[in-house]
Amino acid sequence: MGSAISSAASLAVTYCACSSASSICNACLGSTSPQTTGRRRSVLLLVLAVVLSLAFQYSLAPAILEKGEEKWSIIGSTIGKRMFNSWTSGCESYYSEDQIGQCAANAGVFRPTFLSFVFFVIAAVTSSIRPDFNRHVWPAKFTIYLLLVFLSIFASNSPWFSGVFLHIARIGATVFIVIQQIIIVDLAYNWNENWVGKADACDRLEWGSGAFWLRATIGACCAFYVMAFAGIGLMYHYFNGCGSNIAIITMTLLGIIAVTVLQLAGTEGSLLTSSVISAYAVYLAYSAVSKNPNSLCNPQLFEPNNTYDMSMGLVLAALSLAWTGWSYTANDRMSADGLKQARSLGTNGSSFRRGQDPLLDVNDPQLQYYDENLPPSGLALGSLDDDDDILYSHSSEVWKLNAILALICCSVAMTLTTWGSISGSVDEEGTHSAANPTVGKLNMIMIAISQWVALLLYTWTLVAPRLFPDRDFS
Repeated sequence: MGSAISSAASLAVTYCACSSASSICNACLGSTSPQTTGRRRSVLLLVLAVVLSLAFQYSLAPAILEKGEEKWSIIGSTIGKRMFNSWTSGCESYYSEDQIGQCAANAGVFRPTFLSFVFFVIAAVTSSIRPDFNRHVWPAKFTIYLLLVFLSIFASNSPWFSGVFLHIARIGATVFIVIQQIIIVDLAYNWNENWVGKADACDRLEWGSGAFWLRATIGACCAFYVMAFAGIGLMYHYFNGCGSNIAIITMTLLGIIAVTVLQLAGTEGSLLTSSVISAYAVYLAYSAVSKNPNSLCNPQLFEPNNTYDMSMGLVLAALSLAWTGWSYTANDRMSADGLKQARSLGTNGSSFRRGQDPLLDVNDPQLQYYDENLPPSGLALGSLDDDDDILYSHSSEVWKLNAILALICCSVAMTLTTWGSISGSVDEEGTHSAANPTVGKLNMIMIAISQWVALLLYTWTLVAPRLFPDRDFS
């Protein structure tokens, strides 16, 4: 009798726990409202992929290699051997334990990032056909993704992870460098407008009180330019001795000077934006020269993980994720919230929904509300409430979100593995001789070209309004 009561109580507690977990999961990851795109849940999945990649790289891969094939056989003669062989496949060309460890760790990174890349590619194609799919069944999406990641532990490194995806990730990361420049320009413009706007608001309240924000803007500009030119000086000192390195560093210096002079010569852009782009260009130059396979002009060649490059790459990836998931400018570009249209306001309160319709805030202390139920004269922003209009907007925009996240997957994979590099031996001419398809002048050239494209793209934003004054480039 007692055992029956205990079993019934256990079943009841189990049911309550499962029901609560299901409710929490559905509340956190369930379908979103029709006015959103589900982009934050997409970003959350990519953050999960980054966490799993770090865990596989620094925890699981070393544990598998340290235990060895014999000790893994304790788990099971089939499963243990399969797991060990899967994580060491494709690493036969390396002889030292360090190189094999790097190879297995890199493959560990490629597992979650490859699956997240495939997920977002499928999501991009699906959302272009059925846009509301990006808002639904997120618990199932997360469950399927985690299940595939678990199964990938037993899958062989080659050909998909260390072969096919490695080359795809190199191309995707190169493309993302250019897109990342657009994100950085957008962030820099918003930063500049925010601080200048605060200065104007303070001056309206008390003349001269906005000088603090203007000085802060100038100080930030100076800081970024100091970092940029200091970085160029350090690269000339530590990465000299090769014509390719000198060419990349010199082109970076000339590009910084050119965009700065071009920006100062007109009214387009801002000095803060130019300084941020200059610092970003120096970072790309450093990433390029640090991939040089010649040890005579690359002192970091033998470092298995370039900590500075990896840290900066993760910071930029985090900024890109934050922009994609939470920036209001990204929201205007990629969601139905951009379906805002100005409409006039009369004295009829029925045409205005206080607390629902956003007002055009002119930030003027002289304007006051005399009646809380009536809006002030001016403009308010009204949303299109028709679901068909919202879905139509999604059909042309939301796929871009998933495409950007797919490219971020490639960028994260290349950042954590330093573009798949594995330290090896050096021949008599000082050239890196590891059997590694991603360490060499090809990666160096790809990053350098991406930097030049990024600088040319920013130059176009400065030149285009002057060449075509009758067009709107806002």
